[in-house]
Amino acid sequence: MKKLLTALALGTSMLGTVAVADYPERPVEFVVPFPPGDLEDLLTRIIADEFQSTYGVPAAVINRPGGGGGPFPGAISVANAPADGYTIGSFVIGVPVVGPTIGIPDLTPDPFEPIGIFLTYPFVVAANGDAPYSTMEELAEYAQDNDVLFGHFGERSIPRRHMIAMSRHLGFEFSSEAGFDALDCNTLASGDADVISTTAQLIFPCLDDLNILATATNDRISIMPDVPTMGELAPELDLSTWNGLFVHRDTPAEIRDMIEAVAISAMSSDAALELAENTGALIYWMPAEEAAAQIQSDIQTLAVIDALVEGN
Repeated sequence: MKKLLTALALGTSMLGTVAVADYPERPVEFVVPFPPGDLEDLLTRIIADEFQSTYGVPAAVINRPGGGGGPFPGAISVANAPADGYTIGSFVIGVPVVGPTIGIPDLTPDPFEPIGIFLTYPFVVAANGDAPYSTMEELAEYAQDNDVLFGHFGERSIPRRHMIAMSRHLGFEFSSEAGFDALDCNTLASGDADVISTTAQLIFPCLDDLNILATATNDRISIMPDVPTMGELAPELDLSTWNGLFVHRDTPAEIRDMIEAVAISAMSSDAALELAENTGALIYWMPAEEAAAQIQSDIQTLAVIDALVEGN
């Protein structure tokens, strides 16, 4: 709070002192480039409610899913909005790490800077409890002589690429793989896949009946403290799928500080803590400088992952 008050007292920005002093004076939008209901959406709604309560102006989550375009159409809408703090992006890792590399003019070069990162999705590698492997090493050994079908959320999804890179690091290949719209208890129970890369909340109802082989998180998940992370198994593949708040890089520092103050409060709220307990999500606040360093580190790690996936 002291940092926030100091920044406000300085009152200097490219928008001018008066404009910053008046912020916020009209409704603010938090753009989530995915449909409602997932963790990034629920947590962004907690932030929006805290913003509205703190500053006394309407704050709403706007869901702008991109269909086959993934999160990028929603990100473009934020990039093209005025850099005045009234349009804030709530973005998954792919927006800053992948977006500027795939030829989208509005996202190249990266137009955003992070306010901070607040969520690590509890991605896990799971198999049925009666599978003849309960660790990644045992899976690697089993797959040498047996067929194993891998289920994921899509060929270009980061969790899928992460898992394929890990399999090649461990010296095995899946016999086949398939993308699914949903990866839950039924996916494994029906035999549609032998191993899946999914989020803990989607398999929560049957979690006790499964073998969790690893987590695709930087830190271990609290509800499964004995399960190693991918980074523990292969430090060069230490990567997580996270979500953070972003604004256009021209947004004044004073406005960024006001957004951050609300987000910090929201992430320590009872609602956020309850969501973490019920889903296994890692909820925290990583400030802008650390978030920017995380993004650069993830860009390098994803290059290592893609080299393994592409066989280079």
